[in-house]
Amino acid sequence: MSQCFLESPNAPTVEREVSALHNPDRDRLRVLIIGSRDGVIETIHDLYHRGFAEVSAWSPLLPAPSSGEVMSILTGDRRRGG
Repeated sequence: MSQCFLESPNAPTVEREVSALHNPDRDRLRVLIIGSRDGVIETIHDLYHRGFAEVSAWSPLLPAPSSGEVMSILTGDRRRGG
């Protein structure tokens, strides 16, 4: 599954998002990291060094529902059934 995320280092385009939503052979997946600014950034870089996803594939830091925290989202998709 990690390869699916690595194949797309740039932010997903609207066309890709829409086509994935209409493709019954694909599952849309999201990975969410919530925490301190430094903690989120360090985790994104750690996951990159482990081969999980490019740093640029994550969303910009966004305010999290909990005050004082931030979050970043990685969106990807995988083939269903395997």
